[in-house]
Amino acid sequence: MNTGRAWWRRVPPWAVDTGLVMLAALDAWINLLGEGTPVMWACAAVGSAGLFLRRRFPLTVFLLTLPMTLFMDVAVAPIAALYTLAASTRNRPLLAGCALLNAVAGTLAWPLSDEFDGDRTWTLVQFVYALATAFAPVLFGQLVQARHDVARRLVEVKEAREHERALYAQTVLARERAQLAREMHDVVSHQVSLIAVQAGALQMAAKDPDAREAARTIRTLSSNTLDELRHMVTLLRASGGKATELAPQPTLADLQQLIANSGIETTLTGELPPGISTTAQRTVYRTVQEALTNVRKHAPGAHAEVRLWHDVHHFGVTVTNTAPTRPTVALPSARHGLIGLKERAELLDGTLTAEPTPEGGYEIELRAPALSD
Repeated sequence: MNTGRAWWRRVPPWAVDTGLVMLAALDAWINLLGEGTPVMWACAAVGSAGLFLRRRFPLTVFLLTLPMTLFMDVAVAPIAALYTLAASTRNRPLLAGCALLNAVAGTLAWPLSDEFDGDRTWTLVQFVYALATAFAPVLFGQLVQARHDVARRLVEVKEAREHERALYAQTVLARERAQLAREMHDVVSHQVSLIAVQAGALQMAAKDPDAREAARTIRTLSSNTLDELRHMVTLLRASGGKATELAPQPTLADLQQLIANSGIETTLTGELPPGISTTAQRTVYRTVQEALTNVRKHAPGAHAEVRLWHDVHHFGVTVTNTAPTRPTVALPSARHGLIGLKERAELLDGTLTAEPTPEGGYEIELRAPALSD
């Protein structure tokens, strides 16, 4: 079936129209042979040749077939004209009127005076038969038109699905970019800012000019790296939602090491409920990491306290630091640290608050439901 359809589609339209004209002419010649008048032959020629224009002027071609239908018992030309008209228009009243007109022309005999002398019952039977014959190509043409409409809509649905698939891929990519930006800020900026702070302290304490210059160079490079990181995070950040975390990921077991390497006088108290999810552990770890990074940047010489806590309904971590005792170290900032922490808190259906303390320090607190995963 598919092979036959493919073969038919390879036939050029002009060849199909030529075949129809030849069949219509043969049909008319058989009916007019031996009894046709010049007027009948002219009507047959016009109606048959008009099929060449049926694709461009279907209604006009149908009207051209009516005289030959009135003069002779032909079928090819009017059926082809009705089918083409039905396949090219959605005006159903027009199609019904054309089918009725064709049935009337096919039922009446020429000359018309002879039609009213015979049996009118037989005339009615002929009219019903002609009407059914006329409606057959009309219905078939409408069916073909509906099939083309369905095929076109299927193509549109396929294109819409491809577009939706592309949008979904872009959404996934945006979430991955947001996740990568968040992880880059949390990990890289934490380590590089620690290097910059330690280099700044070494620059102030070193007595050897070469060592002081080396410390200054390290601090400058670290600041430049943080500035480049800020630009990169800005490019990578995009709107995203829940996404698979990048591996490897820290847990609460790494919290002690984080505090020990922070270079800040920090005390760790409290504990979290047992069986806390890995997502919650990562969120607590990143909250402490970002808070200690902010202490190094904005409160040099301050003391920090990390307090893990939980009750019946909630768990969380509170990081509080005292007022700075040394001048603030001027380091570039991506300004996305607290935004990233709030996004992580939202993944736990929790909240994050960050505000100064009355003593001149700062406090960051993560609070999440106890059953969050």
